[in-house]
Amino acid sequence: MMTTFLTELAPARRIGEKRAITSVCSAHRTVIRAALRQGKRLGQPVLIEATCNQVNQDGGYTGMTPADFRAFVEKIAAAEGFPADRLILGGDHLGPNPWRKLPAEEALAKAEAMMAGYVAAGFSKIHLDASMGCAGEPEALDDETTAHRAARLAAVAERVARDAGVPPPLYIIGTEVPTPGGAVHALDHLTPTCAAAARETIATHRRIFAQEGLQAAFDRAIGIVVQPGVEFGHENVVWYAPERARDLVAVLDQESQFIFEAHSTDYQPPDRLAKLVSDGFAILKVGPGLTFALRQALYGLDCIAAELDPSYGGRALAMAMDSLMLTEPEFWQSYYPGSAAEQHVLLHYSYSDRIRYYWPHDKAERAVGKLMETLASRPIPETLIAQFLPLAEDVVRSGALPPTASALIDYGIERVLNDYAQACR
Repeated sequence: MMTTFLTELAPARRIGEKRAITSVCSAHRTVIRAALRQGKRLGQPVLIEATCNQVNQDGGYTGMTPADFRAFVEKIAAAEGFPADRLILGGDHLGPNPWRKLPAEEALAKAEAMMAGYVAAGFSKIHLDASMGCAGEPEALDDETTAHRAARLAAVAERVARDAGVPPPLYIIGTEVPTPGGAVHALDHLTPTCAAAARETIATHRRIFAQEGLQAAFDRAIGIVVQPGVEFGHENVVWYAPERARDLVAVLDQESQFIFEAHSTDYQPPDRLAKLVSDGFAILKVGPGLTFALRQALYGLDCIAAELDPSYGGRALAMAMDSLMLTEPEFWQSYYPGSAAEQHVLLHYSYSDRIRYYWPHDKAERAVGKLMETLASRPIPETLIAQFLPLAEDVVRSGALPPTASALIDYGIERVLNDYAQACR
């Protein structure tokens, strides 16, 4: 695994060199393929991460264990001719979060088993996140408790790496992050992590890891997760405001071992992504923004298919997804408030993009298959692209993009990935 790229992020910042990487947080085959194609084209490493809820020893919501996820990604990489030594796999929020309704010891035992699975499967970047309270505990834990639990999980990772004969992982510490999957209410601004709090998190982890005989593990901690002041809700996005994060950014001048990892950077405009990188946020995580772009393309093609083929059945894909999400509401019901009409808009178009949980469903795959079959045998008229996929209009008109359904889907995702690639270069 090409972890040397990650270990060079902080040293590069110290000499004034801008270096960063996009962390693709998605289990969607088309998104992963697009990321690997971009990495191959640019000759860059690709970092793909799975979260504790998405992939774990119980299967997570994808039904995949860490070993399954690795095999899944590597199969796509092989099909794309992407060099295996440029692929970096990461585990995000690895801790007791999926089992926090259990008593702490039970939840932590499950988290230890999950950690062992990730490390044994060759995930080389690990975000230690034990900040959440379990049954009977506060919702968020203090630095001392969090660091002790993080050290406990790191000890498992170190032992498993040693026993499996794989390189020990790099670590990310810190937990003050935007709400996973986006906020559940409207936002107009956010306060970045206090500089003193960031310094205290580092100092507490450094002290406790040393006490636990894990100094070597702490020496491989390359980054800290903080809140830069970025977030997206269901219907709005808070852009990065560099002037509000000046004190936080200055922490890196004293803590030269670290860079910042920025979560929930989805939907940030290119200039704000570039400013995040120049301020030391050298790992930019994106997930829902990529599947939002995928859904945009699919829904545009859904409208095009209805115009080209009367037998297609109106907006067949959108109707199928609506029926599926209403029949099986577990992934959105506790997140999307309002009337049925308001929920309808959020189901399909929310920035938090909880529709992404449904694309692997067999009913969704059949609906997408029907769409692709309808459009497979014909070029799509430029005028319909202009109407329903206007962001691709000029690229198609120039001849740089073929007017086919698959090319238009890939372009939608790649357009977002390109914003990140430009910021990270």
